[in-house]
Amino acid sequence: MTQVPFGAFVAGARARGTLVVQPRMGFSDPHRMREGLARTRGADAVTVGTLTLDSYTRVRDLAAARQALADGVPLNGYPICTHPPDTSRAVLAGIHDASFPVQVRHGSPQPEHIVSALLSLGLDATEGGPVSYCLPYSRTPLRDAVASWRTACEMLAGHTGDGRVPHLESFGGCMLGQLCPPAVLVAVSVLEGVFFARHGLHSVSLSYAQQTSWQQDLEAVAALRLLAGELLGQIDWHVVLYAYMGVYPLSRDGALALLEAAARLSVASGASRLIVKTAAEAHRIPTVADNVEALETAARAATAAPAPAPGPPDADSEVYEEARTLVHTVLELHDDVGTALLTAFRRGLLDIPYCLHPDNAGRARSFIDRDGRLRWADTGALPLAEAAVSTARKVTSADLLTALSRVQRAYDSGGTP
Repeated sequence: MTQVPFGAFVAGARARGTLVVQPRMGFSDPHRMREGLARTRGADAVTVGTLTLDSYTRVRDLAAARQALADGVPLNGYPICTHPPDTSRAVLAGIHDASFPVQVRHGSPQPEHIVSALLSLGLDATEGGPVSYCLPYSRTPLRDAVASWRTACEMLAGHTGDGRVPHLESFGGCMLGQLCPPAVLVAVSVLEGVFFARHGLHSVSLSYAQQTSWQQDLEAVAALRLLAGELLGQIDWHVVLYAYMGVYPLSRDGALALLEAAARLSVASGASRLIVKTAAEAHRIPTVADNVEALETAARAATAAPAPAPGPPDADSEVYEEARTLVHTVLELHDDVGTALLTAFRRGLLDIPYCLHPDNAGRARSFIDRDGRLRWADTGALPLAEAAVSTARKVTSADLLTALSRVQRAYDSGGTP
């Protein structure tokens, strides 16, 4: 099968001034999954396809996945390790080709079984990372996730030939979805990108999730692009933006307006790909039709958005300075990036606010200021200047609940945060 590598496909669209849009879609029924891929491909947008996997596969409980399929119980994603390979090949046949790459998305801290399955099907694009697929989603020890992701990277990197360039996307810019100051999101995404590159990958993407301040988000993506340019050398890389991952608007108009804002942010910031969310997000699992609507809505908004400012991103921002400090502090701990990450979390030099994983220090705290920017309430042991804590304050449970619903309330009332 002739393929265009995932990264090259996105780069080609970017060169034409087009944003690539992508759903987060996964169904356990092969016929429905094939329909989802076909309609994503046929949407009025430049798209890539997604196989989002089920929770049993994510935690390697393949016996439970097999039992669910045998009992006719729908799963919350596609069980790539459980359906016979011929079934999965039939799902992809005539859809996955040079004009339509497909990425496997999963959430597993130990993904070797998933990488083996996707490679056997002729796929070579996936996502995750040793930190970003461990701390938010599991209680897997971070050292085990780092070891597994070393192996997974090497499995992907070794699967070349016939023009194949395997691609791996860091989920680091999406830690907990919200309430994590952008400097940490940028730092984790960049560090995972360096981890991937040093374990043999030549095509990566770095993620960032839309947050609560347009200006701060622009600064964050600029910082991500600058640090990637400084640290990833000559390998192929691009930035992928995620539509807001926190509490989503309840109203249809509010949900679509938030998605359109994400598309405009993608264009303005120079991101190359957007992971969409649907108008049904707050109410139920989105249908294929919901996803197609979201893809086309985002594509229209991106087409109408003003072009980004010419020239390189601006390095003069608080987000860039904080992220750069975090990244270089970690890289100076050890020549092996995985070992450096373990040391950084053990010392609290990386610390994800409100993350309850046992390997996370849990001392850092954040809040949303009146101007919508995410700021530090307490930096814990993070190697940041005292000035980073703009307002010494205690964050209460009431503060958290208010912050978590800020975006939802703003868009449901017809405004913005």
